[in-house]
Amino acid sequence: MLGIGFLNLVVLITYLLGVTLLGTLSMRKIKGMSDFIMPRRFGKWMMTMHAFGSGTHSDQAVSVASKTYTNGLSGIWYQWLYLFGTPFYWLIAPMMRRFRALTTADIFELRYNRSVAMLYSVISIGMMVTTIGLMLKGSGAVISGASGGVISPNIAIILMTVLFVGYGTAGGLGGAIVTDFVQGIMTTIFSFLLLPFVLSATGGMQGVRQTVADPQVFSLVAPSEIGFFYIVAIAINGLIGIVTQPHILSSCAAGKTEREGQFGFVVGSFTKRFCTVAWCLTGLAGIAYYAGQDIDPDHLYGMLSREFFPEIMPGLLGLFIATLLASVMSSCDSFMISASALFTENIYKPLRSKKSDRHYLWAARAMSVVVVLLGVLYAYSLSGVIEGLEFLWKIGPMMGIAFWLGLFWRRTTSAAAWASTLTALMVWWLSSQPFFASWLAHFDFARSWRIVVETQGTTEIYLPWQMTAYLSLGFLVGIATSFCTQRTAAEKLDRYYALQRTPVLEQEDNSALPCTLPEGTQPLPRKTLFPNTELELSLPSKRSLVGFAAGWLCVAAIILSLYWIAAA
Repeated sequence: MLGIGFLNLVVLITYLLGVTLLGTLSMRKIKGMSDFIMPRRFGKWMMTMHAFGSGTHSDQAVSVASKTYTNGLSGIWYQWLYLFGTPFYWLIAPMMRRFRALTTADIFELRYNRSVAMLYSVISIGMMVTTIGLMLKGSGAVISGASGGVISPNIAIILMTVLFVGYGTAGGLGGAIVTDFVQGIMTTIFSFLLLPFVLSATGGMQGVRQTVADPQVFSLVAPSEIGFFYIVAIAINGLIGIVTQPHILSSCAAGKTEREGQFGFVVGSFTKRFCTVAWCLTGLAGIAYYAGQDIDPDHLYGMLSREFFPEIMPGLLGLFIATLLASVMSSCDSFMISASALFTENIYKPLRSKKSDRHYLWAARAMSVVVVLLGVLYAYSLSGVIEGLEFLWKIGPMMGIAFWLGLFWRRTTSAAAWASTLTALMVWWLSSQPFFASWLAHFDFARSWRIVVETQGTTEIYLPWQMTAYLSLGFLVGIATSFCTQRTAAEKLDRYYALQRTPVLEQEDNSALPCTLPEGTQPLPRKTLFPNTELELSLPSKRSLVGFAAGWLCVAAIILSLYWIAAA
């Protein structure tokens, strides 16, 4: 019975139909475009599970377990790239909510102009297509492994796509948030449920150490590939790019006030970091469990699930597969809606203005289907999960350069936003070409500084150096271009920074136009660390400082807990 047994199949179908129905019921609350793409009505715990659910999906368990299987404990950094940026989420979430925007492109249009907003929309729609394809690819690998190869990854991709497109286009972002609440709980449970049984079968961490002789496998830092420079580079790259991931706006701004998003974004993100520990340790135990066997690393997590869940309880394997499918569905629909909102609000609506709100709502739904179809095509083109993950890392920060320059420096211009983004893209493309890496390899400094590396017989630019190059040059070109081009109008800048200074209160009217203070709301006075300059670095509040410090304590606790477990 599809390789998983009749009871598991019944549990799988029942669960998926239940989640689909739950997401579809949100259709009743959709009255227009704002309800579809940014309903601002959710509390702290719904926002927590939305941040966790939209940012956590089974392809990540695949990538962490896969990379741990091939690289050892240091493979965890393939999902911990945002770990050191997580305390900053306490500061980022209120900032994103205060923009009162429907899409992140609205923020770029407010700070710069419509052309920059369209540039962001095009890049971000491509990023969402990539993300959806990566998730489907990774999840298909898990399900294929869990079913013993009977369920092909292609069938799993089609099943997931049909279901989440169905309820996503009906229920919008509200449906995604509601289903995320259920999925977040189930994903957390299953992340930790498998680990003790796999460890028991391998004799615990002591048994894993006895089976795996290489001590480098148990190191959090692997100089051969994932060293200190690698970790720092991807952490900075991730922090710069996090604000321009389209779905992050909903994680911060779909709450009733800025505090719901602040609490939810940070707590949900740290929940994911803890789950990542379980995925990594499962992959580490998998090295010992499958010692001497030749297996596909991308199938490791699914294979272990098939081995152990039927022994724990009948029907648990079906529930596990259903949770994997639904976690991907509830994330994919968030990404799908973010992409369709960018297209409709920031590309289609400016070109075809004066249409009814209902017209734009159906345009968004139609674009949702197109985005997912492109994601499916991308999923079929990927040769592996890690390949797609590294590609995604590099695309996200391209417009993050313009976002941060514009946020902290009044002198940044629209021309600089274009120049910094295109420079970063050009440097990324050039450094990805084999001929450039081969040419650079002729110089002694490139090899002595490990700027170029040999990977499976090909010469490539080392990933941290590539990130350093496109980020550094992007910022430098953006700053230089700002000094050489006409200033942005003071009135436009004042409106942008006034939003940032004005907290969102519970009784605030959410019906105002995007990026606009409600009628009668007075912005707070400007209080910056450098009042007589063009730098906009606001004085932090006591709440901001306390939450930021607590975030760093959580980072230390997570790293120490993994180190302690691995060393036990």
